[in-house]
Amino acid sequence: MTVFKTFLQVLNKYKATVIMYTVMLVAFCGLNFQTSESNINFTASKPDVLIINEGEEIGITKAFIDYLDERTNVKDIKNDEESINDALFYRDVNYIVYIKPNFRDSILDNSSNPSEQFEKYISSVDRTIIEIKTTGDYQASIADMLVKKYLNLVDIYSRTYEDEDEIIKHINETLSLEVDTELTSKVDTNTLSRVTFYYNFLSYSVLAGCVYVICLILSSFKNKEINKRTIISSMDYKKFNMKLLLSNCLFAGILWLVYVALEFVLVGSVPNGYLIIYLTNSFIFTICSVTIAFLISNLINNKNAINGIVNVVALGSSFLCGAFVPMEWLPDFALTIAHILPSYWYIKTNELLKGVEVFNSVSLEPIIINMLILIVFIIVFVILTNIVTKLKLKK
Repeated sequence: MTVFKTFLQVLNKYKATVIMYTVMLVAFCGLNFQTSESNINFTASKPDVLIINEGEEIGITKAFIDYLDERTNVKDIKNDEESINDALFYRDVNYIVYIKPNFRDSILDNSSNPSEQFEKYISSVDRTIIEIKTTGDYQASIADMLVKKYLNLVDIYSRTYEDEDEIIKHINETLSLEVDTELTSKVDTNTLSRVTFYYNFLSYSVLAGCVYVICLILSSFKNKEINKRTIISSMDYKKFNMKLLLSNCLFAGILWLVYVALEFVLVGSVPNGYLIIYLTNSFIFTICSVTIAFLISNLINNKNAINGIVNVVALGSSFLCGAFVPMEWLPDFALTIAHILPSYWYIKTNELLKGVEVFNSVSLEPIIINMLILIVFIIVFVILTNIVTKLKLKK
């Protein structure tokens, strides 16, 4: 009880540091959530297109223009090369379609394959029925796909039917066909992405908070006079270490509860199955952070060195393991190094959980393995702490 009371008295002096890391967690997560607001509904994008018809706007030519008008934003720009090139350069349009005078006649005569002629244009060999200019961006690619789709249909039906109205009718019937899609996954990926980011960033706040505060607190117990009293007391060093460790765990547990409460405020409700795993994973990592801090405090007694240690341990782990930058953006060599750090296995679990749709033995196996690895880290750090303490007592 004496050890515990002393621990709480010293902890009270460093509450400002705990508040600072909590504010950082809230600020960074709040900022990320504001800038990453998204909607899971898909909305088709319409490219800006300029259509220059060099022939008559009748029959299949008119049908082609109507088709593009319905599926793109058709722009009205002065028909001279300088204005057209300026519009393309300044991205007022993404795609320009020149419909040649013989476009309609070539199709009706069936003397040329429209889709082949278009492909020939792409390879800069032939521009007999259609010509394009493009910005080459993704919007231009959408327009390009629309044009190819129509010309392919023209090719198919012009080979089957000779009557122009019949060709247009069948093309329009084909284009009007819609495919019903059903969202089979009931997982709210937007919410899971947000909660995953929160718990990933939480690894920095928990690790930095535990290392900084616990090292400062335990450095007070390393005071020369206090240390002498501890050594000559009847309390075994293992028992003393265990009491300090439990006191640290109590502090870390309260910190963890505060962060979990903040998650409900910032993110909102999370499906129960996911929530239990997120909480379990973060709690194990919190205990692991305590054991890391406990080991460091037994290795380093200098209070002035603690700031540097926090930067190396907490910031280094966060950058290498994906707390700040998503894992998929990190280079392979960084992730290879990160395997030796507990943060990697903690964040990897969160990332795996984000993609789970059904909970079964297959989907849960890698998650459980990662948690067991964190528990192994905890055991190793406790053993190393006792070894370091014993070696220092012998000196």
